[in-house]
Amino acid sequence: MSNSTKRVLITGATGGVGSRLAESLREEYDLVLHGRSADKAPPGLELRFAELGEYDQVLALMDGVDTVVHLAGAASPESGWDAVLEANIVGQRNVLEAAREAGARRVVLASSNHAMGMYDRFEQWPVYPDQIPRGDSLYGVSKIFGESLGRFYHDQYGLDVIALRIGWVSEDPLAAQEDVLRAMWLSPADCTRVVRCAIEAEVRFGLYYAISDNPNRRWSLTNTTLELGYRPQDSWTDLPGAAEHVVEGGADVRDSWPQGS
Repeated sequence: MSNSTKRVLITGATGGVGSRLAESLREEYDLVLHGRSADKAPPGLELRFAELGEYDQVLALMDGVDTVVHLAGAASPESGWDAVLEANIVGQRNVLEAAREAGARRVVLASSNHAMGMYDRFEQWPVYPDQIPRGDSLYGVSKIFGESLGRFYHDQYGLDVIALRIGWVSEDPLAAQEDVLRAMWLSPADCTRVVRCAIEAEVRFGLYYAISDNPNRRWSLTNTTLELGYRPQDSWTDLPGAAEHVVEGGADVRDSWPQGS
């Protein structure tokens, strides 16, 4: 199946990452966009509405869909229990079950570095994708749940599930004061690259860090490179005015990480 014939559903297409992907992938795929706010719809593209907690509404998004890029959900590491329960746990299950019922081939899950964030708080680097998950927040724990549920749907039903532990997507990484944030920066262009790889790769299941080519990166991209074919092109240190202050072993992370990040 060529790119031009793939029907790709992007949930959360009105969010920061989703809206960028909707714009950058619109020429390659037949996009179906899901969101919650009509005034944030990408120009020239139709937006469909569904509450993630309502299974029938989620199922209605899946008609003819080959791949789901699932970005919708509670996105803050400071999200409370009610928010992650509805959006990231019940909603995650609804997306996977609807994809299975509708016959979709693949779900690309937006996981997070926060699924492993306690390694960062305690400065226990490097971090590899096959280490024991270690959420740094209820948000991080909900992402661990999503990864585990995705593995179940792959093992039980044969659904392709690619979980991307997405770093910090920002237009301006130099605005961050914390070394650990700059280290996990994922440029908007590299974000498109890694999602495209996740849609197209032959591998059928995996957990993958999605970060740019930052010199102070502490998280392994080896399997992302080998299995997905991702080649990051950007680094925060390439930006005008950027200067890395090298700290052997990695700069300290505050004890309250990830609050306020």
